Amino acid sequence: MLFRHSLSRRDALLVLLGASSMQVWTLLFHATTDQSIIINTHLTQEKAADVEPPTEVTATLKEIVTTTQTYTVELEPTSTPFSTIPTSPVGELPYTTVVDHAPGWTVFRNLYMSNGTLYIVSPEEDHGNFPDIRMMTSTGLAAFNDAENIAAREPTKEHMDIITPEEAKHRWSGNVGAENHYENHVWTVEGNTLLFNDPKQFLNHYYHFVAELFFGVQAFWHGAWSKRISNPSTHFSLSHPSPPPFHRAIFVRSIANDWRDTPGFNSYFLRAAYPSLTVEHKEDWDDRIAITKFGDKAFHFPVVLFADRSAAHRGFICGSLTQRTAAEAWSYMKAQKRLMGMHVGGWWEPIRNSIWNFAGATIDLTPYTFSPPQDQKEIVITYINRQGGRRRLINADHNALVTALEEMVARRKANGEKWRLQVLRAEDMTKDEQVKAAAETTILLGVHGNGLTHLVFMQPTRVSTVIEIFYPEGFAHDYQWTTRALGMSHYAVWNDTLRTHPNKPDVNYPEGFQGESIPVHGPTVAQLIEDRVDGKL
Repeated sequence: MLFRHSLSRRDALLVLLGASSMQVWTLLFHATTDQSIIINTHLTQEKAADVEPPTEVTATLKEIVTTTQTYTVELEPTSTPFSTIPTSPVGELPYTTVVDHAPGWTVFRNLYMSNGTLYIVSPEEDHGNFPDIRMMTSTGLAAFNDAENIAAREPTKEHMDIITPEEAKHRWSGNVGAENHYENHVWTVEGNTLLFNDPKQFLNHYYHFVAELFFGVQAFWHGAWSKRISNPSTHFSLSHPSPPPFHRAIFVRSIANDWRDTPGFNSYFLRAAYPSLTVEHKEDWDDRIAITKFGDKAFHFPVVLFADRSAAHRGFICGSLTQRTAAEAWSYMKAQKRLMGMHVGGWWEPIRNSIWNFAGATIDLTPYTFSPPQDQKEIVITYINRQGGRRRLINADHNALVTALEEMVARRKANGEKWRLQVLRAEDMTKDEQVKAAAETTILLGVHGNGLTHLVFMQPTRVSTVIEIFYPEGFAHDYQWTTRALGMSHYAVWNDTLRTHPNKPDVNYPEGFQGESIPVHGPTVAQLIEDRVDGKL
């Protein structure tokens, strides 16, 4: 039986209007019956910086575009825009090469990691061309000077190994059917990576973090991509082509708080000097280990600067001469004639300038560098006062030193010279204020201690000097080596006795070295400063 709906004119008119409205809505907004959508939020970005030595300094602004696309599902999802491995099919894995190496410092191309082991992939006939593994890495344990600990820090094949391309293919590739048709189970971590194998032992110390670890990083990385110096005049230049950027730093042996010092200067330095740097820690490295624990997958790092404290101490320069890991990096690049601006710390200038800019320090170096002393705009003497903490001067000697400095500055100003004295207590200043003070400083003096690390932010002038006060007969290389590596002069003061290169003291920690009764003869220090500025020393 058929039913016919009887519609009034009014009902028919309403149906017609409703249908017409739906049609217009569809035409305007392209509605579809398939409601499945994909939102692509990938960032389009450049691949890792090409790390060939740059020929000139350029500043290029590259636009990073965020694209959002909405469409119906009809095809397979598009692949990620990042250039990753695996792809199918793929040829041989890129071979590992060493760009530069010094004990404890190695720049690799194409380093691999699987289940916590770092792998060098190279034809067997080339295995002998690589540095000894013990001079590149260690077990990463804290260092103590006893036979058992020294032996425990020696690396094994579980820490770093050299394998052939065939072995790599066997470990990390799967045959997908056709002859010689392989898919690599290797994923590329794009960009340039800082890989630190140092234990947490010294990382949370301002000097060791900034003036040793990253000091060595900058010397070695800057030199690795610099051309050999052919014109000696460049030793006095602060302007040099910049090296490629770092994209990430991985602290393999330490968690996030292990490298942060109590005053907070380590994090201040790292974020100001490398504002775009991604930082990973032991937890992140352990994640990479966990997902490759069966050894059938690997991560590929295209460019790596690998640093290892124990390996650096196996080198002659660090282990026998300076006890400074950065000295191996610095000395190697100096010998290779690739340490730019050696006499004024030109290779360090990008870092120093970044910190100055972040702190708001405005320093014009043009009239300062190696000009005659009398032409300098101002001589600024900065005394770091440690009287509130351990390792400090006898109170009476501290007061006499400040009096001698004040009288000296007053006398020079009365002669029409622009001299200024700053007596600073770091705990009473912001970090920006401390950096600004260091940037203005011509002569920096104080008792051996962490505050002298600020010397790395001093301006490099002809008379720039660090005066370090020790308990008599005591000496450590820390600030002496760093000062000279930046082209400045260093004097060790034992009360009224001065020692400087090449007659520096031997390392010694006598009773009283860390004490609260360190003597100093104020007039001797004041005379030393005047003799330096007047060109007598």
